[in-house]
Amino acid sequence: MTNVTVRYWAAAKQAAGVAEETLDADTLAGAIAVALARRGHDPRLSAVLDRSSFLVDGSAVGRGGAEEVVLPEAAVIEVLPPFAGG
Repeated sequence: MTNVTVRYWAAAKQAAGVAEETLDADTLAGAIAVALARRGHDPRLSAVLDRSSFLVDGSAVGRGGAEEVVLPEAAVIEVLPPFAGG
């Protein structure tokens, strides 16, 4: 497993209850699953993550195909929910 940092912004930060956390995951989908499992699959966080865009080490990766987004060691994942109602 790869150790990564997840940074939550705006509504994602509120739903996650933290601004940042570290976790072990090999793919973006795996990181999302771990984050949700840590919070008992909280439906608020799940809803925010479903609407969010993602950056991995500053590069946009979107949400589709999250199973295929392989995370390098020490990657930083930014969770960007829609801003200003967008």
